Amino acid sequence: MLKLKPTLLFCLVIFCSATLKTGSNEKIKWLNMDEVSIKVKDQSKPILIDLYTNWCYWCKVMDKNTYANSKVIAYINEHFYSAKIDAESKDNVNWKNKTYRYNNNYRINDFALFLSHGRASFPTTVIIADENSAPIPIAGYLKPKEIEPILKYFGEGAYKTKNFPEFEKTFKSSW
Repeated sequence: MLKLKPTLLFCLVIFCSATLKTGSNEKIKWLNMDEVSIKVKDQSKPILIDLYTNWCYWCKVMDKNTYANSKVIAYINEHFYSAKIDAESKDNVNWKNKTYRYNNNYRINDFALFLSHGRASFPTTVIIADENSAPIPIAGYLKPKEIEPILKYFGEGAYKTKNFPEFEKTFKSSW
């Protein structure tokens, strides 16, 4: 019986440490657009918007694989204000002194049409470089390695001095 107790204790320690290592509770700090509007006035950062629908399979895959990746989470939380927008939401969205409403003709919120320049597809990752910039929609599912150069291009301010193809030529992935 004495040999069993140290063995059980050892197994318990191993199990707990493995759980702590893999069970990260860190998540992206998703805000609503009202919160983003306030924060961007206090401190300028690029804005990342996840434009999704509830029925979209690839939106769910992106949530599970990309937005749950620890490196993606840490980078977005540090360098961006992030918002998750349901394109089919019937709630009004306020952005830059304008109210966007649900559009019955298109069965989509006008804010989603604004963000996607009228070409809504899901998922779409939208970047707004600063409060005065137009939205830049990037349609489709992005893996962590695919979203990394986009995030770093805007998060590190490279967009201010060079175009994306130029940046991409010298970009070294670390994820």
